[in-house]
Amino acid sequence: MGQQIDIAFLELMASKVCHDLISPIGAISNGIEFMEEMGPDAVEEAIDLLKFSATQASAKLQAYRMAYGAGGGDISIKPEDVHKSFAKFIQLDKKITQDWDPHADIGPDERSEGFSKLLMCALLLSCECLPKGGVITVDKAGQNITSIKASGQDAALKPPMDKALSNEIHQDALEPRYVHAYMSGLLAKQYGFQLEPKANTQGGVEFHLISPAV
Repeated sequence: MGQQIDIAFLELMASKVCHDLISPIGAISNGIEFMEEMGPDAVEEAIDLLKFSATQASAKLQAYRMAYGAGGGDISIKPEDVHKSFAKFIQLDKKITQDWDPHADIGPDERSEGFSKLLMCALLLSCECLPKGGVITVDKAGQNITSIKASGQDAALKPPMDKALSNEIHQDALEPRYVHAYMSGLLAKQYGFQLEPKANTQGGVEFHLISPAV
């Protein structure tokens, strides 16, 4: 991978993160302007807007830090931390819920380096497969497999997201909306895991996070 392509990829990552954060941060600015223009009568309404937007921005930053930041791969990060952070990420739009026990046995390597980071990546990827909302579950699907399932109306892994996840798509052809899938595939390889979609006979979308442990 040459330096020019590396820079283009970083630009795409920055574009995605900025796109997701600009709305709540912009709403904070709007709330302040509204309070200044309308005076004391608007304080309560403006504070509600500021609180909501700040919470939304903070939740997204925490999730992205766990998924993309170096610290997210540390063995001190546990599935309980992922569950808590992801709950904050999805709670504000109220379209997606998660239904899994972070204290249960969800995989053989759940305390290994990179597992929790990749679990967060898979959860965020599942969100992108639920355009009209739904439920995301996590459980153990085999000796070395963790299953992440996304169920909901029109749930689908839209092409070329599958090729982006397997890193089969050329970086020049990437768009910001597919860059998370591509990054998830790169991180899985970096930590010795596999993250791949699987056919789900019950509908919805299913991902397998496959541990290198046997």
